[in-house]
This record gives sequence, C-alpha cells and structure tokens, in this order.
Amino acid sequence: MTFSVFPQHVLRSTTLALSLTLGVACASAAEPERSASARTGQLADFSRWQEVGDFIDLMVTRHGFDRTALEELFRQTAYIERTVQLMKPAPASRPKNWKAYRARFVEPVRINGGVRFWNENAEALARAESQFGVPAEIIVAIIGVETLYGRYTGNFRVMDVITTLAFDYPDTPTRTARMAYFRGELENTLLYARDSKIDPLSLTGSYAGAIGWPQFMPGSIRGYAVDFDGDGKIDLRNSPADAIGSVASFLVKHGWRRGEPIVFPASVSAKDGAGAQAWDSFINQGLEAKFSVTDLKAAGVLPTTPLPDNMLFGLVDLQNGDEAPEFWLGAANFFAITMYNRSFFYAMSVVDLSRSVRSARAINP
Repeated sequence: MTFSVFPQHVLRSTTLALSLTLGVACASAAEPERSASARTGQLADFSRWQEVGDFIDLMVTRHGFDRTALEELFRQTAYIERTVQLMKPAPASRPKNWKAYRARFVEPVRINGGVRFWNENAEALARAESQFGVPAEIIVAIIGVETLYGRYTGNFRVMDVITTLAFDYPDTPTRTARMAYFRGELENTLLYARDSKIDPLSLTGSYAGAIGWPQFMPGSIRGYAVDFDGDGKIDLRNSPADAIGSVASFLVKHGWRRGEPIVFPASVSAKDGAGAQAWDSFINQGLEAKFSVTDLKAAGVLPTTPLPDNMLFGLVDLQNGDEAPEFWLGAANFFAITMYNRSFFYAMSVVDLSRSVRSARAINP
C-alpha cells in the first residue's frame, strides 16, 4: 500500500496558489542548474535533480510514499539562495564577547515578556516542571531566547530551505556531513507532515528549517515533541503548551537531572611564566560534565561557592573580547542545555535569563 506525501485535494489546491505567489516557471534542465539564476528563491524544479530523484526513490521504498506526489511536491519547492548565504561561516572578526552576547538576550523586553509568558501559561509550566523535573524558568528562558515567546518564529518555507541545504549546502569543510544531516531532516519533514496530515508546503520556520515557538527541527519534533495540551496533535506553531512540554521533554532526553544545580562560578590560578597552566587541559573538552572537583582543584580551578558532593563538572570559559574571560563549572544540566544549541554562550544566556525572569516575577507577580 502506498501513501501520498499529503492529501491529493491539498496538492491540487496549492499548485495554482504557489505558481501565482512565486510567479516563475519550472526550470527545464535535466540536471540541477546551479547558476545565479537558480539561486534567487525561484522554483528550481528539484524533481529533475538527480540527487533529488535518488531521495524520492528512498522515500518510496523506505516509507511507501507516492512517487508522483513527491515529484509534484519538489516541482513546487523553491531554491533559496539566502539560506545558502546565511549558512556560510562568518568571516573572522573581533574576538568573542560574552558580555555583548548576553546583552542581546538578558534585557528588559525578554525579561518582561518572560514574566507575561509565565503568568499566561502558569498551569502548563507547573505541570511540565512536575512531570519532567525541568524548572519553569528554564523552559521560559529557552523559548524567550529562541523566538521571544513566539514573536519571531521565521517565515521561510521549511520545504524550500531544507531541500536547498540538503542538496546544495555551501562549500565548507563540513559540506558532506551537513548535506547528509539536512537530507535526514527532509525525510523527517515529509514524515512529520504525513503523520500530522498537513501540507508540508504550509510549514514555515527559520532559514535552517527550525519550526515554532521552541524552534525544533523536524527530526526533533518527531523525536522529542509532545502533545502537552491534550488535543490529540503536536503543534509547536500555535500551542504554547505543546512548546512548553516539548522543551522539557527535549532536555530530559538529553541528560537533564531533576533537582540538580546547573552551574557555579569559578576562578583559575594565574598562568606561569611560560604562559601555561594545568587548568588549560580542561578547556575545550567537549559538552559533558566529566571532571571531579578534586581533579579540577588540583589543576588550579577554584570554585567560588561551595559545590555539591559527588558531582562531575566541565570547565566553561566565556571569552570577553580583550578583557579577562569568565569561568564557570557546568554540571550535567548545563550541558543538557548545550544540546539545544551547542554553545556555552547560549546555555549561559538561558541560565541568566531564567534567573532574571524568576526574580522579576517574584517582585511583580
């Protein structure tokens, strides 16, 4: 038995609207035309690309999709040059600056918005905290950092940007791996749309294809998202409750530990005359809490507050441009946050915003 990528009445009803909206004809080349004319957000007739044809074969044999429906879908999918440009590595510039990064996210608009979001969704947040063990303020802060509580969720068509990146990722050292990743996300996009009985062309999100209030990639939606409002479907675009439960679910499945702390301030001993120090060996050791307090102290890492017994930590260095960096000791829960975005800056901004929102709400509930 085969299954259409989405209902045929949806396919028929969207074809004319898409052609009118995009205002361009399909490309006629049998092989992908990667010239400037194909990089303007126009229909590229991806169905004629050999790599796309191979992908369609996979979806038909592995998941039982209807070949004709998939070919029609990819004829309606646009090549987005802007997403290719945005994926290129940023040019070397000034040193990383934690204080400047923090100021973008721990600021009055996000703090006040976080208080409102918490008050408006207090029941769902309390239920998520009880069920998953993730504090409400952490959930609030992640949604605040990601989309300013649903205000900015992106207006790129997910099919367009993920297809573009799956088959024409920019020329970087990681191009092959990244194209494989986005082909996996394209597979998940089609499966998610079919399972949810929605038109995949209706999905909008970031320039990389992240969707909804919490900015989940399609694979994360299928792997970690939950129906937290009990309406029988997962909707991260319109349901704050689903977003709240899904963020908590994601963190738990990436190592969040109920009731444990997140991060502690620390300092390091000065370097010797040769510019070396034992604590250097604890820098850039991955996104994992794996060092004992005894080993860290022996290397000159000095916690500035008491630490819990029998916990492991990772040394977090936050670069401050030309100023001295900040040092912190991240526990397992800190590194669970980095699984959302693999950045110490990101995780620490979530922690700081969460604290600020909780304090502001205590003052003005």
